[in-house]
Amino acid sequence: MKCPFCSCADTQVVDSRVSEEGDTIRRRRRCTACERRFTTYERVDLMMPAIVKRNGTRVEFDPAKLHGSMSLALRKRPVSATAVDAAVARIQERLMTSGQREVPSDRVGELVMSELRQLDPVAYVRFASVYRSFEDIREFVQAIDEFRRADDADETV
Repeated sequence: MKCPFCSCADTQVVDSRVSEEGDTIRRRRRCTACERRFTTYERVDLMMPAIVKRNGTRVEFDPAKLHGSMSLALRKRPVSATAVDAAVARIQERLMTSGQREVPSDRVGELVMSELRQLDPVAYVRFASVYRSFEDIREFVQAIDEFRRADDADETV
C-alpha cells in the first residue's frame, strides 16, 4: 500500500480489526519512510458478469429485471414471493461464481427455466413460450413433453 503522504510504497500494518458486520477489515498502517499513520479499509468487491444479448450488445446484469420476468411467468400461480426471491438469489450466485466477465443471455434464460421448472410447471411453459419464441401449439406440446421426460428422469433417480 502506497503512503498517501509521501508516496512511499513500503508501509506496515500496525493493527487490523474486522467490522461489526464482518464485511470489512480496518487496517492501521505506518509508513516506514515518513513514520505517518493512516487507515485503510478492505472489503470484497464481487462483480456480476455483463450480459451479452442475442444482438451482441452488452448490458449490466439487473436483478430487478430477472425478478420481473420470473414474476410475470409466475403470475396468478401459487408460488410465494420468498420462493421467487430465493430462485433469483440462486441465479445471481451461479452467475457470480461462474468466474466469467460476460455471460450470454441464453445462459441466463436457461438458468431461469431451470428454476421455474422446479417452482411451477405452468410458469416454466409460460416462460419457455416467450423465451424460445413458440410459433404454434406443437412447440408447446414439445415443451410439455420435455418437462415430463425430465420430471420422469428425476423420479427414477
